[in-house]
Amino acid sequence: MAGHSKWAKLKHTKGKTDAQKSKLFSKLVRFISIEAKKSKGDRSSPGLRAAMDKARAANMPADNIDRAIEKASTSGELDQVVYEAYGPGGVALVIEGYTDSRNRTAQEIKHLLSQHGVHLANPGAASWAFTKGEQGLEPQTTVEVSEEDGAKLSELVDALEDHDDVSEVYTNAA
Repeated sequence: MAGHSKWAKLKHTKGKTDAQKSKLFSKLVRFISIEAKKSKGDRSSPGLRAAMDKARAANMPADNIDRAIEKASTSGELDQVVYEAYGPGGVALVIEGYTDSRNRTAQEIKHLLSQHGVHLANPGAASWAFTKGEQGLEPQTTVEVSEEDGAKLSELVDALEDHDDVSEVYTNAA
């Protein structure tokens, strides 16, 4: 009976969970690297300590955390980038991330947005709709979107969050 072995089922399940862990761990490594650069490797700084706690909560191995801090102390700079766009239904999007190559990331984000029928806006074009809050950016006003536009928007946000250089995507959709 082909395809009915216990190992085949485990293999597919493990592959799926490993892919999810890998994506999460790469984002956490980037977050740790940024905080380590800010604190110059000082493990007692609040930002780095919070990043390490977040990684531990996700069951990230201690070796990976140590390697990320060590690498950040010796490697090049990561720049913070912010992109703005208007998505389906006129929803404002603010995309925050960290990159080692601004040009590469800008082109990749433009390409990703164009695949979903969205184009980059000028700086400040969408950020007016948000205020700084405790958890990041919070929308000042919200925009009602139809079911169809909501589905397109969630697909776009998922695609953006899957990108390695993107750390947060904020929308003002209701």
